[in-house]
Amino acid sequence: MKITKLSLAAIAAMTLTTSAMADVDFKIGGQAVVYYETNDGGDKNDLFGQSSSQANAGLQLNANADLGNGFGLGLQGSALSTWGLEDHLVSGVKQGGLGAQGDTALSSTDYFSITKAYLTKKVANTTIKAGRQELPKSLSPLAFSEGWNVFKNTFDAVVAINTDIPDTTVVGAYVSRSNNNGGADTGTFDALHSGSSYATGLLDADGNSIDRQATIDNAFMLTVANKSSKLIQPTLTYYALKNIELRTSADGAAVTTQALGKSGSALWANVDVDAGLPVKLALQGGKIDPKNGLKKTNTYGAKISGKFANVALSLAYTDVDEGAVSIQNVGTGIKTPLFTQMIYNQNFISSDASTTVLKAAMPVGPGKLIAQYGITDDTNTGGTSATENDYNELDVIYKTKLSGMNVFAAYVMRDSDLKTLQGGDDKANIIRVWTRYNF
Repeated sequence: MKITKLSLAAIAAMTLTTSAMADVDFKIGGQAVVYYETNDGGDKNDLFGQSSSQANAGLQLNANADLGNGFGLGLQGSALSTWGLEDHLVSGVKQGGLGAQGDTALSSTDYFSITKAYLTKKVANTTIKAGRQELPKSLSPLAFSEGWNVFKNTFDAVVAINTDIPDTTVVGAYVSRSNNNGGADTGTFDALHSGSSYATGLLDADGNSIDRQATIDNAFMLTVANKSSKLIQPTLTYYALKNIELRTSADGAAVTTQALGKSGSALWANVDVDAGLPVKLALQGGKIDPKNGLKKTNTYGAKISGKFANVALSLAYTDVDEGAVSIQNVGTGIKTPLFTQMIYNQNFISSDASTTVLKAAMPVGPGKLIAQYGITDDTNTGGTSATENDYNELDVIYKTKLSGMNVFAAYVMRDSDLKTLQGGDDKANIIRVWTRYNF
């Protein structure tokens, strides 16, 4: 990490928010990423075919400084492109917008964005962080930054972290907007929202997929994490959700809207149990209550894990009922906080489904080999058709370091009862490869 001395005049040129003059020591770091994914879902798609492949090249720069008197500053700029690969090898991008056109450099607003810009202030045992920032899943389980794509999504938020109580962390936050972690432009920040549950097999009377999505204006959060006991370590989180709007539509049909202007709440709990045995236990449970006469969503899960010889094993189970809102990250509408989250199964496990995942990891050569298999039973009790859409997924992952770079390679096999996967297929294979150089 390099330390660079900049005047606040330079900072003003970057942020357009200050005109003060002083010398500030900046710590400069970042990452360079190359990301590629291909799938064979659909009749016309083949692995490594141009029409079924996506790629990105990304450069992210971080600048952090101590401003004195307990103040700190953080900035992050993110740039996404494809290096022209859309002309030959891929048809779109994994992140950054302009997916149909490929190269995000075609638009300056899509090519470069400020993904972090925050101030911090330390007062006694309380740290306040205000501005565009990441939120960790461990302290904000329903509004968190996901790490599966080229870059993590961030939030416009004000967060206060207090450690006055021994062995206890108390976090209060106001979260207003997020940039989506899918294909959307990383510089566009929109309202919070839950994911669509169309892939779980919910069907209307004509057999069309039902698409349900909830948008949320903003959220107030309170989290308490306690580690005073080595045996049981609980984390409890409460969200007050403002202006939940539930949209429901079937394929090609007009969107109907419910519950605009109303407020709801969410409660989440994680408990880690370590009794000094060869295995450890983790429990989780949650509830989203949209109010307004809409059905609550309830979930619970458990995971047991241990290490035997050089193999780390875990077995996880989660159950989500048929409530109106799916259990998904309100910052992206994509991933879940569930123990059974895999590479691609989120839309199937997040609503009206029970899921079991067996996972094994072990060192192989210079890296780590991970294999996990998940089985999801879709009960479809919330749909108007008796048709279920059970889902299975196999992930084989290898992680290693090469020439100072973190390298990730994964093979994913997906299998569903209905044709709701890539390209309208019931089976699909996916290969994802990325490399990151941190500096």
